[in-house]
Amino acid sequence: MKFLPNTLTCCNLICGCMATGAAFHDHFRWALLLIIIGAVFDFFDGMTARLIGYCSPIGKELDSLADVVTFGVAPSAMVFALFRYVQYPVWLQPLEGFLPYTAFVMAAFSALRLAKFNIDPRQSSSFIGLPTPANALFWGSLIVSQFSFLCSGRFNAVFLFLFMLMFSFLLVAEIPLFALKFKNLSWADNRVKYIFLAGSVLLLPLGLSAPFAIILWYILLSIIVWKFQPAGTH
Repeated sequence: MKFLPNTLTCCNLICGCMATGAAFHDHFRWALLLIIIGAVFDFFDGMTARLIGYCSPIGKELDSLADVVTFGVAPSAMVFALFRYVQYPVWLQPLEGFLPYTAFVMAAFSALRLAKFNIDPRQSSSFIGLPTPANALFWGSLIVSQFSFLCSGRFNAVFLFLFMLMFSFLLVAEIPLFALKFKNLSWADNRVKYIFLAGSVLLLPLGLSAPFAIILWYILLSIIVWKFQPAGTH
């Protein structure tokens, strides 16, 4: 049983590798599905380790390495592939062969985000910066559900590049984001989480667009709480 958590983590890593390969071959739906499956393995490896009471140092390191691939490299590969389809303004066309590689800036920021999380004691009950699984699911859902729009004349490589940089910044920004961890079920202690869940339910009918819409809602609500809620009441 002590090998089960690390086995699940390795399954997460394998899903990330497969998602990356699928993205490079423009199989975006498969890439998104594999990222989701990897996220499930990522959820259960830690839970399993706590249930059996076996949390090893190597498990923690392995978990971060797997997450870099599944939630950092895989979505970056999807953005890399998308860069080959988006429109390029005339003045940017000389960089058309180079610009797709900038997508891996997001992979580097994802690795930095995970490294910061491992040593930051402030993130035991909430997050500082956008969690890498949320970022990966955002990009996967966006590309799969909005591919036609992203490749249309209403969108272009400049917007994609700036959007990618913005989310890379959000990964490491000193912006507190709430975590869906409940110590009790009272409204007073969990009103932000209940508001988030209610809004998320309303977004579910969007289908494949729902994940990226829910993550945008999560970011927006977290920023509102951060900016307007008095200190000490989060």
